[in-house]
Amino acid sequence: MAVPSSDIPLPDKPQKVFDRDAEWQELVAFACDSRPEARLGVVSGRLRQGKTYLLEALTGALGGFYFGAQQGTQTESLSHLANELARYTNAPSPPHWHGWEDATDDLLALGDRRPTPIVLDEFPDLVRQSPSLPSILHSAYRHHDGGRPGQARLLLTGSSLPLMHRLFSTASPLHELSDLHLTLHPFDYRQAARFWGIDDPVLALLVHAVVGGTPVYRHDFVQDDAPTGREDFDAWVCRTVLNPGKPLYREAYHLLQEEIDHKDRALCHSALAAVATGCSTQGQVADCLGAPLTDTARCLGLLREHGLLHSEPDAFRPGLIRLRVTEPLLAFEHAVVRPHRSALAQQDSVAVWKHARPDFDSMVARSHFAQICRDWALHFTDPDTFGARPGSAAHGSVADPAHPGGKDMAAEVVVRGHGGVRDGSLLSVGLARWDEVMDLTHLERLRILRDILADRGEDTTRTRSACYSGVGFSPALRTAEAQGQVVLVDMDRLYGRR
Repeated sequence: MAVPSSDIPLPDKPQKVFDRDAEWQELVAFACDSRPEARLGVVSGRLRQGKTYLLEALTGALGGFYFGAQQGTQTESLSHLANELARYTNAPSPPHWHGWEDATDDLLALGDRRPTPIVLDEFPDLVRQSPSLPSILHSAYRHHDGGRPGQARLLLTGSSLPLMHRLFSTASPLHELSDLHLTLHPFDYRQAARFWGIDDPVLALLVHAVVGGTPVYRHDFVQDDAPTGREDFDAWVCRTVLNPGKPLYREAYHLLQEEIDHKDRALCHSALAAVATGCSTQGQVADCLGAPLTDTARCLGLLREHGLLHSEPDAFRPGLIRLRVTEPLLAFEHAVVRPHRSALAQQDSVAVWKHARPDFDSMVARSHFAQICRDWALHFTDPDTFGARPGSAAHGSVADPAHPGGKDMAAEVVVRGHGGVRDGSLLSVGLARWDEVMDLTHLERLRILRDILADRGEDTTRTRSACYSGVGFSPALRTAEAQGQVVLVDMDRLYGRR
């Protein structure tokens, strides 16, 4: 962590920047660091997470320099950078550089008199044009014994997660130079509800199941159009994500187009569709695609590398890796919209959505609710809820000995303490039902599941049963809660309303 000087006032976060309090504090501490050497910081995150917005706010608050790279040639990029630098310094004409060595020297010289944030946004685009740029930066910082003098605070940002990882991994020469490694994530589901101005937890979850916590979608992609209530949700879907006149309509395809090479794109679309519609393992995806396991594994690895797919071990069978789509808009597109694309070109969106809505309810909303329940268990509970602080929350499944060869018994929210998938103590086993009023039959199912786990060697003596419902619980289950037999989590509790 950078140590800011006591005589440099740290600017307050601008009111226009929603949330991001911790990220802002990290950035201003780095930018106002008083040490008399040039420093380097790294900011990464998937597309559309507001990196540019936040960094422009930072340079504006501190009088820093911002440059947004674009795809092009080295000559063009250096020319654009020289023009921007001339405007920033009020120079009569742009500097004439022979290459990135000259440009780097002039950029770092901006910090000769005071701590100055200097942002090169979408740094990977510059590296693709100029592969030697990381080495040039490393040499510039290491040119003097003890580090380069000055107070330049260079921030390199990027959305290409694989390239950012390679550029700043522990094996990279730039890693040893960087004082700050900051990743911007999407807003969590509670932040997203506040960001969209939605007070109704059910409506907030429905909207989150479509657009997730990506901040750019709220303003630029739907022009501030938010549903006014649950009764407006269907119409909102039709006038935004199903409306060809809105950028959100094609955003899911653009995400893959910008992230994945053309030769892999078709298979990646099919793989995302398979996962979004219920294929949760690599083998199931391969069967669904009719593709060789090696091709499927390569495709899934590519999606994971770009942060579009998440994998984690099953809570009861660590050797079984489960998959889920990380970006809700991609899951919504591939599970709900993609099968109806041709109809959307010929029919009114209202009629198409009427046919697609059952798929949304059964596949997207149901699985999204389960994931939000896991997020709540991991990030928003206090230690008293399950008797200890959770270390993980995952889906778990075991074979049902009463029905050999039949369907596995599953628990959507398995909470363990710290210590790994099987090493962590089993704190809770829970069922998540988006559209069911839960009753004592669900509690009995959890009892049977806990008995099976005990027979398999799990310590369930302190394991708490939990029921998560989007529509509520029977009076008998509420009585069981009062008797300490079960933890009940409804929508109000998920969203911190009680």
